[in-house]
Amino acid sequence: METLIERFESRRGTVGIIGLGYVGLPLAATFAEGGFAVIGFDVDANKINELCAGRSYIRHVPAERLQPLLRLQPAEPAPPAFLPTTDYRALTRCDAILICVPTPLTENREPDLSYVVATTEAVAAHLRPGQLVVLESTTYPGTTDEVVRPLLEAGGLRAGQDFYLAFSPEREDPNNLQFSTRTIPKLVGGFTSHCAKVATALYGGVLDRVVPVSSARVAEAAKLLENIYRSVNIALVNELKVLFDRMGLDVWEVIDAAATKPFGYTPFYPGPGLGGHCIPIDPFYLTWKARQYELTTRFIELAGEVNHAMPGFVVEKLTDALNQRKRSVNGARVLIVGVAYKRDLDDTRESPALKIIDLLLRKGAEVAYHDPYVPALKRSRHYDFNLRSVALSEAGLRRYDAVVIVTDHSAVDYRQIVEASSLVIDTRNATRSIAKERDNVVRA
Repeated sequence: METLIERFESRRGTVGIIGLGYVGLPLAATFAEGGFAVIGFDVDANKINELCAGRSYIRHVPAERLQPLLRLQPAEPAPPAFLPTTDYRALTRCDAILICVPTPLTENREPDLSYVVATTEAVAAHLRPGQLVVLESTTYPGTTDEVVRPLLEAGGLRAGQDFYLAFSPEREDPNNLQFSTRTIPKLVGGFTSHCAKVATALYGGVLDRVVPVSSARVAEAAKLLENIYRSVNIALVNELKVLFDRMGLDVWEVIDAAATKPFGYTPFYPGPGLGGHCIPIDPFYLTWKARQYELTTRFIELAGEVNHAMPGFVVEKLTDALNQRKRSVNGARVLIVGVAYKRDLDDTRESPALKIIDLLLRKGAEVAYHDPYVPALKRSRHYDFNLRSVALSEAGLRRYDAVVIVTDHSAVDYRQIVEASSLVIDTRNATRSIAKERDNVVRA
């Protein structure tokens, strides 16, 4: 153990990161920038090819950041270095193996650990004594001990004795200019205290603050609590949005007024629904686990119902606004502005825009979209729209019966949208400084 800790503290260890997506790629860059040799693994050969060509497929991890770190030769990379590969045999060269793969839900909204299981089995096939394995994928309490550990131990090695095992949840907030992978405090929970000590030494080599906790289960539960907190509070303001809309009140003004209280209140803001890889999904990992303890997590499930209903509320507001103008949704030309799940990102995972587009198409609308960061909507787990982003122009906007602002990208000219469009449905309060006294803007 002391030898491995020394390798991490001196940055002589090699770090393997499996899953080079929105979590794994910035993590790989952070370790390489911190002086480690990093081998990045992904089953998607297209991602590896893009990286080997010096290109990035994630907007907030630019190619200019990766290019000085990339090493393309299969020989042992000299630190600092980042070697991307699809060859899992290189796992034997790693002192630490960090698993950063998706943890989605099944169609029945139950945990889908297929990516974690498949990846862990791949690691087990190359596991050697003295390695550290860390799961970073968000999951329910007990996954590291009950799912990952038995798979790794199937070859005869024992966690805490022959190799080290820990859970350290990712806390990525893409495009957050205030916090980065390096500056966000890192929770670490080990299978044993020795495992936690080794994992703490690894992350401590490149991150500003590492926070050890008593077990992997505590770290797993803490990550879920973070996301459930946001889900429940967003559901609260989404429900109030619907109520205040009927009461003729502006929910955004109400929230801003309440936020003047300097204590006991944290503002959350409504929207067209939840998106991303965390908040729409992770809370249901705990609701599933709770059933094993004969408990129903009613707050979590109710919040999920409220947030899940928001795309329908947006379409309902659009339908009502068109009816007032003697137009039907069926046959209406509708432009969606923003399909990423978050401002100034290129990530469409679980974006409420996708559900809104689907609902409108089912009602017979002709739908187009504009997003400066998403040139085409690729096939996803649930949708296959085959749409490409259209340019914004005054003449183009006049051709649509309605424009629906779903994602408030900062690069979009909202004044042009308001002035050129006959009807604007604003789900993000993006027109707040423009739309006063304008009857063509409807907040949703």
